[in-house]
Parts: sequence; C-alpha cells; structure tokens
Amino acid sequence: MTVKYLICGAGPTGLGAANRLMELGENSFLVLEREAYAGGLSASFTDANGFTWDVGGHVLFSHYPYFDALLADLLGDDVLTHQRVSRVRIAGGWVPYPFQNNIRHLPPEERWECVRELLPGRRPEITPANFREWFEVVFGKGIARLFMAPYNFKVWATPPELMDFRWIGERVSVVGLEQVLKNIILARDDVAWGPNNTFHFPLHGGTGEIFRRLAARLGDRVRYGDGLARLDAEKRRATTQSGEVIEYETLLSTMPLDLMVTDVLSEAPNAVREAAKSLAHNSVHVCGVGVAGLRPDPTCWMYFPEADCPFYRVTNFHNYSPNNVARPGEQMGFMAEVSSSPHKPVDKAAVMKHTVQGLVNTTLMRPGEAEKAVTAWQMDVEHGYPVPTLGRDAALAVIQPWLASHAVFSRGRFGGWKYEVGNMDHSVMQGVEWAERMLLGKPETTYGA
Repeated sequence: MTVKYLICGAGPTGLGAANRLMELGENSFLVLEREAYAGGLSASFTDANGFTWDVGGHVLFSHYPYFDALLADLLGDDVLTHQRVSRVRIAGGWVPYPFQNNIRHLPPEERWECVRELLPGRRPEITPANFREWFEVVFGKGIARLFMAPYNFKVWATPPELMDFRWIGERVSVVGLEQVLKNIILARDDVAWGPNNTFHFPLHGGTGEIFRRLAARLGDRVRYGDGLARLDAEKRRATTQSGEVIEYETLLSTMPLDLMVTDVLSEAPNAVREAAKSLAHNSVHVCGVGVAGLRPDPTCWMYFPEADCPFYRVTNFHNYSPNNVARPGEQMGFMAEVSSSPHKPVDKAAVMKHTVQGLVNTTLMRPGEAEKAVTAWQMDVEHGYPVPTLGRDAALAVIQPWLASHAVFSRGRFGGWKYEVGNMDHSVMQGVEWAERMLLGKPETTYGA
C-alpha cells in the first residue's frame, strides 16, 4: 500500500491533522491506531456499572477560533458550559484555587508564614536555575513549602530541582505581596484567574465523544488495532503490527517520541537515540469511584498537596455531566489521579484501595461509604505527562531536526514532548497546523517548528 501522508495515532493531533487534510482536498492519507478506539489520552470509557470516565481530568477551553468552530460543529447542542469552581485541600480545610491568590483561608500560622516569606528581603534574590528555585523566588518559601513543592512532586513524580520552569506560561498564577495582602485585608477571594475559568464538556460520552465523532468523519481512513511497529525512515517504509508494509511520502507520528526513536525506528544515529533516552515522563493511574447518593457541592475539581491521600487531583465527574453516572441525579463519580515514576514508585495493585481511603481522609467520602461504593474503575497510563526536565529542550533540538530531515514529523502531547502546548486544543491544532504546513506552506505556530 502507498499513501502520500501516513499518520500514526488517532488521538487529538492525528485526527486533527487527518481532518484538516481532508478539508483541504487531500485524500491520500491513512491513520494507524494501535488501540481499538479513537481519542488517545482524550478517550473515554464506560465501565461495567454504567459510569463514564475520562483518562484524567479534561476540560474544554481554547486559544483558537478553528478549534472552537470544530467543537461546535462536532457537538452541536450536546455540550454543557461550566464556570470553574476549584479548591485546594490543605491544613484540614479548603482554599479556593489558585492557592497562592487565596491564602486568607489558611489557619493564622500558615497564613503568616506565607506572607512573611513574601516580605522584602525574605525571598531568594537569585536567577532561578530550576523549577524549585523559581517557585521559591516568585512565591517565597512559605507558599513553596505548603503547596508548590509537595503538590508539584505529587503531579510530576519528579523532584522540581530536575525540572525547567520556562514551560509555565499561563499555567501558574503569579501573585505578588501587594495582591496577597489586599485579598487578606479585604477578605476577597481571587478565583477568576486562568484560561479554563469557563469550560465546556460533552453532554454524553465524556471527552472521548468528541474524537469518536471526529474519527467517524474519516471513515475507513482510520485503521484500528494495527499501529506502527517498525519504520525505515531512509526508505520511507512503515510496517504495521499486522505485518503490512506501507510506503509513504511524509509521516506524522503522535506516538511517544522516546518509543518512536528507541523501539520503532530501524536505525537512528547514536546521538538521537541517547537524546531520546534522556526524555522523562511520569505515569498516571486514574481511579474512578462511584457512590450512591448526591450531595450539593458545585466544585469541579480539587488539588491535594498533602500526604493523607495518594492523588494529586480529584474531579467531581458527576458535575461535568449528569450522564457520567449510571443514575443521573442519584449518584456521584469521583475521578482521582495518582502519579508514579522511578522517583515516586506506586503499587498499582494497591492504588484503588489507597485512593478510596484518601477520599475518606479528605472528607470527599463519608465513613461507611467506601463499603457501599457502586463502582470502581482503574486505568494505568504508562505515558501520563511529558516532564519538562532541564535537558528536555536540548534533547528535542537533536531529535526533531533529524526526524524532519527524513520526512518524519513528531507532534502532539508525547510526539512533541512539550507539556506547555499539550492541552487538547493545542494538540488538535498541532495536527491542523502540520497539515497546513504540508499543503499550504504555512508555519507551525503552536509547536514552533
């Protein structure tokens, strides 16, 4: 088989690319997907007890008119709009998100610690060399100790001193002493920060419904259960898991970049292979727990920096759509996320047990509810987040030019390995912009290649 464009992966980036090729009149393409479903890390699943779960806490917000129009076309009226209500569990209570903007809700000693370490002369006056130094310079050691350090280790499963900080952009609210004091004195909550303050969610089927509908438009140009197994980039020849050989002119890969170089490419220079081995990622264990009964709580999601629970985030998934539970209006669905890595090992077999106990410890579940849970669903995701380590950019500067010189373009959350452009809208647009680069010669502005 021969195609002009071969796309590996039917997640947001691969489907975005394929859809844009088709919109521009190019039909010589094929999408290979190793799983039996579309969506990648944005897929959704319905468990045996009728609860729907995402692969982690996804919400729909956008930086792009194209993405907005695509969602509107795909979902029509089958979408809900929410104002974000988010909280941080700390010191036995709840602080509105972002934590650093709302420390007035802390107990007096912790509140004073945060303010004291923001005072002139208290914050380190250095140029930060890593993520840990950055949040101590910006927020002071009080906010760093209480929230930034423990929470970020829980999320990334990587010591923050091994991470860069230049990926942050709009993902972290930067707050100064004046604003902190003003919020405390005026007893004002500062909760509107961030691009996801208003977000959308499908009425039925979870986030994965978006990509099921998008994949359906492509028909038999998406092949499931037959991913890329081997790639001869010199000859532009791909071998699928089923053994079929496909010749192509240009390849878009959305599979994890480390696996592409070390496991799939038939040959690559040692420098490229070593660079790929230096890329770091965490794993994420998603635990969905369904509970009978419904309590009034408008919270969308919550963050957990402390050690009384294994998860870093819990989503009230029943608040995203009532159809995410088997009996709308009568049940709750808590979706918890736990990270792991060599720096933070986790016993997969015990994650659910520890998660349920953590839900009780943090008051999300009442004593006795654990024994009456109506469903428990777990998914272990090997590649959870691409970690922006100190050496990441140098590694990408070796890998990506070599791939591009062989007509292989690696994009998406793990194909591009840039967390800062790894939101759902970013990922779709990486595929769209790649297609426009191929057919129209336009630059890729999101990935920056």
